[in-house]
Amino acid sequence: MYYVYILKCSDGTYYTGICVDLKRRVLEHNIRKYKRAYTKGRLPVKLVYRETALDRSSASKREIEIKGWGRIKKEKLINSLRRTK
Repeated sequence: MYYVYILKCSDGTYYTGICVDLKRRVLEHNIRKYKRAYTKGRLPVKLVYRETALDRSSASKREIEIKGWGRIKKEKLINSLRRTK
């Protein structure tokens, strides 16, 4: 199983990615494991949205879809998750 996730960066921007181990991946962002990552200069980051995908292909397609959205549409997605809890 894969996760598609959105992080909110300290500068208010959003980062969308995919991974298998969500907890580990968020930690990697926050400890600057990848020196060339978008989030490197925008720490700390906070997980604000996640959804599951059955395989890498589905996760990648969804990631690309979300990355193509503007801020308002991403925030609607994030807020829709909060309303269902």
